[in-house]
Amino acid sequence: MATAHESDGALGDLMDPELPASTYVLEPDVVAPLVRRVATSQDAGTHRSTLPFTGAPLAAIPLSSPDDVAAAAGRARAVQRDWSQQSFDERARVVDRLGALVLQRQSEILDLIQMESGKSRRSAFEEVADIAQTCRHYVVRGRRYLADRREPGALSVLTGARVHRRPVGVVGVIAPWNYPLTLALSEAVPALLAGNAVVLKPDPQTTLSALWAAELLAEAGLPDDVLTVVAGGGDVGAALVEHVDHVAFTGSTATGRKVAARAGERLIGATLELGGKNPLYVAADADLEAAVPGVVRACFSNAGQLCMSIERLVLHERIADEFLERFVEAVRGLRLGGELDYTADIGSLVSADQLEKVSRHVDDALAKGARALVGAVHRGDVGPYFYAPTVLDDVPADADCLREETFGPVVAVTRVSGDDEAVRVMNDSEFGLNASIWSGDVARARRLAARVEAGTVAINDGYLQAWGSTAAPMGGMKASGLGRRHGREAVEAVTETQSVVAQRGQRFGLSVDSLYALGGELPSRVLTGALSAMRRLRLP
Repeated sequence: MATAHESDGALGDLMDPELPASTYVLEPDVVAPLVRRVATSQDAGTHRSTLPFTGAPLAAIPLSSPDDVAAAAGRARAVQRDWSQQSFDERARVVDRLGALVLQRQSEILDLIQMESGKSRRSAFEEVADIAQTCRHYVVRGRRYLADRREPGALSVLTGARVHRRPVGVVGVIAPWNYPLTLALSEAVPALLAGNAVVLKPDPQTTLSALWAAELLAEAGLPDDVLTVVAGGGDVGAALVEHVDHVAFTGSTATGRKVAARAGERLIGATLELGGKNPLYVAADADLEAAVPGVVRACFSNAGQLCMSIERLVLHERIADEFLERFVEAVRGLRLGGELDYTADIGSLVSADQLEKVSRHVDDALAKGARALVGAVHRGDVGPYFYAPTVLDDVPADADCLREETFGPVVAVTRVSGDDEAVRVMNDSEFGLNASIWSGDVARARRLAARVEAGTVAINDGYLQAWGSTAAPMGGMKASGLGRRHGREAVEAVTETQSVVAQRGQRFGLSVDSLYALGGELPSRVLTGALSAMRRLRLP
């Protein structure tokens, strides 16, 4: 597939220099093979995505109607049984091949991710590495996660139980724009490996990245209709919830509550990763030289448009001034840009709406008395939606940026006198997705982490190692979500357990029924003795 990469990363080569705002960045012959994969009857209109770096139109995407969603789910249900009947090794080969292809053809998807989301190339590469890691993990560990297990029966020796895992059927994945490859596939991969079919609804702005993933899965050997892409906005997402057996949603807490409510009414499972207002604590004993680059990355990767991004910086007062001097200097050195290469540190915000929210949060804090140590300016000279990485100090408690998720390159500083106060500040939020603690004493940091109300706590790292530890579950507490992605928990979410219990002594005349046939008090006395013996022997 031809992309901007073939013009040495020069976006200007793909646009009409006289009419850059009216010429599609991607040529129709680049887009056509991808959009053919959209499940659409062509009567729901189109969506015009834009290039965040310039605001120019990127591509026209055909949309799906609610009827198209129902039809796609029906086709998925029709092929799911055959897919689930394939051996684990056959399904794993597809996933393994997907991981290899993502690495081999990364230049294509890096271009698409950057052009759809506006992120820097390094942030885009994190998605490539993540999917390669996710595929490898589930190929290696998936058999163990799906394996039948033996459990003791009601009466040892006489009864036995086996627990099987069965795919739920059709899994709906609703993915946002900020990590268009990672969040399209991180839920889909374990679902497919477990024998489910998947219907994927990406955000309208980043549909091409999801379609590229679907194309790669087909190349890897996935049968037709086992993964289908529907395109559209909230109405398409709502329709999807109506036709699947489990929904995996990543997005805002407000929308997540609606998804959860409808999933509850339908009695289907839901995995929800929602908003965050993530804190990072730099303790008095932290190695500041090591901490500064890590904290910069934790706050400003993907221009802060990351569910696990740090938005609240909690500093021990003993090191606060020295840390901020180093930190602000490093932030000033970050380079903004929209090139399709590795020259820029920070990319663009994705849209005018994101720019408006970031600007509003910063302006509100400044109006209420906060000080900008760096940034706090719209960088329209770089591109329409670029915003300078911003560090705010002396932020008042009633500032919006201390309570609401900003989802942009803005971090607010709070000073604390000790660890106990730090924990109180970190927990003072309705959200509980990710947190970070920087300390020279890892054992001490682990004790602090146990007191933090967050689904993930990273020690001496902001988010990358926590997210990349695919064997460990990841998700939110409080208003940050329900359920977990990654690890065993992701497979358990998209499978049903079936317990099969057998009486093994019946052919020898040893069963509950034969015991009850003795009549009177004797069966109760025998069972009392058996239960007492099991208790003494500590049998489960």
